[in-house]
Formats: sequence, C-alpha cells, structure tokens
Amino acid sequence: MTPELRETLLAGLASGNIVPYLGPGVLADVRNAATGDPMPATSDALILAMNNGRPMAPKLMYEFPRAAMNVELKRGRNAVNRFLTQTYGETAWSRSATHDWLQQLAPRYVIDINRDTQLQDSYAGVPHNLVVGVARIGGTPFRYKLYHWDGGAYTEVESFDMSLPILFKPMGTPRPEANYIASDADYVDYITELMGGFAIPPQLKTLREGRRYLTIGLRLNRDTERMVLSDMVYAAANPVGWALIPEPTAKERRYCAKLGIELVEADIADLIGVTEPA
Repeated sequence: MTPELRETLLAGLASGNIVPYLGPGVLADVRNAATGDPMPATSDALILAMNNGRPMAPKLMYEFPRAAMNVELKRGRNAVNRFLTQTYGETAWSRSATHDWLQQLAPRYVIDINRDTQLQDSYAGVPHNLVVGVARIGGTPFRYKLYHWDGGAYTEVESFDMSLPILFKPMGTPRPEANYIASDADYVDYITELMGGFAIPPQLKTLREGRRYLTIGLRLNRDTERMVLSDMVYAAANPVGWALIPEPTAKERRYCAKLGIELVEADIADLIGVTEPA
C-alpha cells in the first residue's frame, strides 16, 4: 500500500465517502479474557468452537453456514443461537486493535459482518442507529430490525435519525436481543430478501447511493460472503472501492475485477499503522 493510497482511504473513511466493511480478520488479535484463547471469528474457527474443538465432516467444514445447518437439523435452531450468544454475548474478550483505531476515526456508516459486539462497544459513548439482520420471521417481508442507542440503552424504532452514525450488523449480534444469520436456511432467506430490497432500510438505500467501500479483514473466496457483499454494495460508485487482501487467490482476483473492486495487496496493519496481530 502506497502512502498516497493510505491517505486517500483514511480521508474517505473519515469523511464518510468510503464505507468500512469489516470481516473476521479484524478480530484476529482478540483473546478470551480468562483463558487467552483467540475469539472464534473465521469460518473454520467457528465450526471447531461449535463442535467442542473437534473437526466436523469435510463437507461440513467447507463453510460455517453448512455446519450450522447440520447442527440445526440435529439439535434445533436454538442450539446454534445459544452457541453464538454464549460466544459473543456472554464471554469477556480483549479489544481488537482495528476497533480501537476505528473508534478514533468514528465513521458515520459501518458494515460489520461479524456477530460480536466490539463495533457497538466502540460507539457506546455516542447515540447511534443499529441495523440488525434477521431471517425466517413471519408477519413481515422485512429482514432487519432497527434500534436507537441513546447512550444508555437500545430502543427498537421504525426509522433512523439520519444525523447519527449507522452501524449495520447484517449477520446479527447478541445485543440488544440475540438475532443471527448463521445456517444455510438463514442465508437463503436473508440473501433472497436482500436481493429483493427487503433487507435494507429505505433510508439506508438512499444513503448508500454513490458510496465506495473498503473491505477490511475479509477474504472473498467463499460464495456466501461474496453474495452478501455484492448486494450490500448495490448502487455504489464506479469503481466500487477497495479490498484489503494480502496474497489474494485467483478466485478473489476474478471476483474483485468483476465487481469493480481494486485489490490492495496489504494487511490490516498496513492500514491502521500497528504491529500485525500475533
């Protein structure tokens, strides 16, 4: 990453013209406060944690949604949700260097496909809007819930205060109530409605027009995450933005070229200016 590009990205993130899109890599340095174990955030780590440290069958190890679907079929959807809530809502974790950096930068709009609460913690001191993805619910075609944080508590609302920062957690969070997109069935429902426009609040559809994006800590070699990203950046500027990926694969190169995303062959540390996590 050249100094000029880094300055361009930092300026765009600060101004709101570039939207940070956070993947599992931003949590690589997070540790369990009691045991020192790393937070399970990547697909493989989540599968192992969900299965008590044991690998599952190779076809299930391919992607977390597939493994979660297997658990759901055997033990029910609540078993997957309980695992995610225990992991991200009931366990004390150290802070991510990326989130500390992002807290100082204070972007007005952030997309975070992780299911932890560190992004919300970063904005705990300021009122903000929270969008949480939901799936397989009745009575409404919409696949999101909206909340307002007043500095002390979340309240469910029907529309945004557009003067406040917007945190978008499409894959869910344990706070203020546990909702997750996790299994194959969740993703089929959510992505279908995302493509139809029912998983994006109307005000956000307007806000995102002409924006550019910077993916941070996100590998683009899994189909599920690629499908979500493709719809999240709908109505973006041309080119769409940048993907921070060290040593990208041929599959990632083709996808980024097709979508109009410039590959930046660098790691998170090159962007935030800290020593790379161990």
